[in-house]
Amino acid sequence: MAATLASLITGQAHAGNVEVLHYWTSGGEAAALAILQKMMKEEGHSWTDFAVAGGGGETAMTVLKSRAISGNPPSASMIAGPEIAQWGDLGVLAKLDEVATSERWDALLPKAVADIHKYQGSYVAAPVNVHRINWMWINKPILDQVNGGKVPQSWDEFFVFMDKAKQAGFVAFAHGGQDWQDATVFEQVALGVGGDDWYRQAFVALDKQALSSDTMTQAFATFKKLKSYMDPGMPGRDWNLTTAMVIDGKAAVQIMGDWAKGEFAAAGKQPGKDYLCATVPGTQNAFNFNVDAFMMFEQKSKEAQAAQEDLSRLLVSKEFQEEFNLKKGSIPVRPDVSLARYDSCAKQSMSDFQASAKSGSLVPSFAHAMAMEPAVSGAVYDVVTNYFNDNDMTADAATLRLVSAIELAQ
Repeated sequence: MAATLASLITGQAHAGNVEVLHYWTSGGEAAALAILQKMMKEEGHSWTDFAVAGGGGETAMTVLKSRAISGNPPSASMIAGPEIAQWGDLGVLAKLDEVATSERWDALLPKAVADIHKYQGSYVAAPVNVHRINWMWINKPILDQVNGGKVPQSWDEFFVFMDKAKQAGFVAFAHGGQDWQDATVFEQVALGVGGDDWYRQAFVALDKQALSSDTMTQAFATFKKLKSYMDPGMPGRDWNLTTAMVIDGKAAVQIMGDWAKGEFAAAGKQPGKDYLCATVPGTQNAFNFNVDAFMMFEQKSKEAQAAQEDLSRLLVSKEFQEEFNLKKGSIPVRPDVSLARYDSCAKQSMSDFQASAKSGSLVPSFAHAMAMEPAVSGAVYDVVTNYFNDNDMTADAATLRLVSAIELAQ
């Protein structure tokens, strides 16, 4: 890239504009992104916001492909996981090695995280956080009222809690009927039913024996059992509106990644008092994760390149990592960021992340683009959501369809 880091530091580079494609449009997400916008403005650059609604990001990726094919990509785009390499194959990504070397990314970032954001040995994306997906978000007053404050540890205990909440007149299980939300919940059910070793065999290695196993059928059956505890307004509802049901005391629990915590924080709610974060039943010793990142596209002007380099540097900076993740609900991707200002959920998440990294029980989220190529994950999405919405399809039939769909997508 034409602008050197030295020139950026001395202020000699011209101010430029960054156009940033993202799908952070909920209240908590917007508050988190505002931190980055403010920091870029302080660096002297302008920001063009390219927000595409849709919590799973599929719509955003469709828009991005159209822009890239036409030769007019944005400066940066949100991205996650294996899809980075696919963009690298197209030869449209900017190399960030100068920034990465100066900022010591290799020394700071866990290798598993760093490798995902490189293409052919060069950084092409800047990671910003680690999200834990296997969380339950529980309305504490409802839990206290109907279950004596006891957090369910097993699926049997969970369904007892669901029955009590439903009988008391609450929406027991808050869910938004969108394919990515269906996949998110199914993924956690599968991890809880089968464990991390089986999960990796099924959803990372795509082992046919694991995919066609009785464990998979049990996971499908447990997943559909949740449907009887949902409300009629579930189809098509956005995730943050679903989280609001738990925040407002209308629903007992939601299974969702820790970006949901940003919604609780934005609403002024406190963990341990207003709500509880707890691992999904059966996943207490595992950590299902995704990493949000921004990949950078080649820019033509020196000013745009300079702004892009500043953006990359800020994304991984200690200051941004601390402030951003406080609002986003996630934990910093840098292990040297102080958690003194973070709440109990974040501290538990970081502790569990480090423990899982040591024990080998870290598992990438297929529902959030970390475990599979997009074509394969899309096939899984289709099977999961079709099964969920078809009251006549059996768990056995869903298992067979999953195996077939993955074989066709590979």
